[in-house]
Amino acid sequence: MPCLNVSTNVNLEGVDTSAILAEASKSVASIIGKPEAYVMVVLKGSVPMAFGGTQEPAAYGELVSIGGLNPDVNKKLSAGIAAILESKLSIPKSRFYLKFHDSKRSDFGWNGSTF
Repeated sequence: MPCLNVSTNVNLEGVDTSAILAEASKSVASIIGKPEAYVMVVLKGSVPMAFGGTQEPAAYGELVSIGGLNPDVNKKLSAGIAAILESKLSIPKSRFYLKFHDSKRSDFGWNGSTF
């Protein structure tokens, strides 16, 4: 059930967000080793955001997963998602933070229950 939630100050109007969502979903599933059928990706644009005192393109993300996260996986996820944001939205890798949450099954709801 990995869930990647990314907010950016970049305007997404006219951007092929489907391609970004698909690439991010595949990347998360592949790196964590979970079925893509359970991966959720949320992308929000035009979010007022400053990073380092400027409002140049930037992004903040959080990735929640029930297991599958560790220091090596987190580095790969950070690199993979940053590369997608840089290539698709021109957000420099140095202007993107990604926070990781390893959640317990009982702390995440799905299908009217919990995992």
